[in-house]
Amino acid sequence: MIDAVVLFFILGVIARLGKSDLKLPQALYEALSVYLLLAIGLKGGIELHKQSLAAVLPQILACMALGALIPVLMTPLLKRMGFSGVDSAVLAAHYGSVSVVTYAVASSYLQRQGVAFEAHAALWVAVMEAPGIVAGVFLARRELNRAKALERKTVEAAHKSSGNWRELAHEVLFGKSVLLLVGGLVIGAVMGQEGLKPIAPLFTDLFKGVLALFLLELGLVAGAQLPEVKRYGLRLLAVGIVSPLVLSLMGAAVGKMLGLSVGGTAILATLAASASYIAAPTAMRMAVPQGNAGLSIAAALGISFPFNIVVGVPLYTWFAQKIS
Repeated sequence: MIDAVVLFFILGVIARLGKSDLKLPQALYEALSVYLLLAIGLKGGIELHKQSLAAVLPQILACMALGALIPVLMTPLLKRMGFSGVDSAVLAAHYGSVSVVTYAVASSYLQRQGVAFEAHAALWVAVMEAPGIVAGVFLARRELNRAKALERKTVEAAHKSSGNWRELAHEVLFGKSVLLLVGGLVIGAVMGQEGLKPIAPLFTDLFKGVLALFLLELGLVAGAQLPEVKRYGLRLLAVGIVSPLVLSLMGAAVGKMLGLSVGGTAILATLAASASYIAAPTAMRMAVPQGNAGLSIAAALGISFPFNIVVGVPLYTWFAQKIS
């Protein structure tokens, strides 16, 4: 049976396609996103409180390497499909980073199915968010530098470009998504379950209801991106569907190599298959304004996100069970 929260997403898409006047206030959307990021971070931190750093360090390093590797592999393939070098790197960065909401849907699905997974899995979300963005920016800047070299840009332009790296580092490390996820992890790791008991009803009991409202809004946003999907045609559709399938195999392979549980392998496969539509668009628009933001959002949110939450998560779970 499909999860109820997914139906909220579908309702949002239908409302947008039907030109309904349904709209969540921007302030509410911001509040919901802050809540989800903090709640996921706190949950991971509580479980991290029970672990030793030595036990999870291999997982942290593997997740970071996986996130950075995805843009490196995807960029040349996207260029072969006819996308420009800069757009290829920007789009690949979205897939190198992760979707926090896709993780929330996957963890909710596994709990409903009675499939256990590592309780500190939220830690993987936090450490996978930034490396893909950094790798994507590096690749996009390399493409731009090649073009600049051909156009014989001035030394002053090069100095300006290097200054933007400091701004990018600040945006990635102190941007809302990374800051709240890591902040929640630290608070949870320091306080533990007992220390956070007074706020547990807010961040635990209400989680799924808040997730449902957030998915309703994302359904409205995804429905608005469908014209972009039509504009780019089958190429973009192939990227949005084939990429998650292939990347999920990479995530499952890493999970198997790390000796994760069936649920943990499914979670890592889902994270590898997901694409960021919160942190990556913000960072990439600042670092590489020459990239086509609409292209990336259409693929990440318009295609891959609904594919992952409706078809992907059950499929990745099934595959994780088969290879266990």
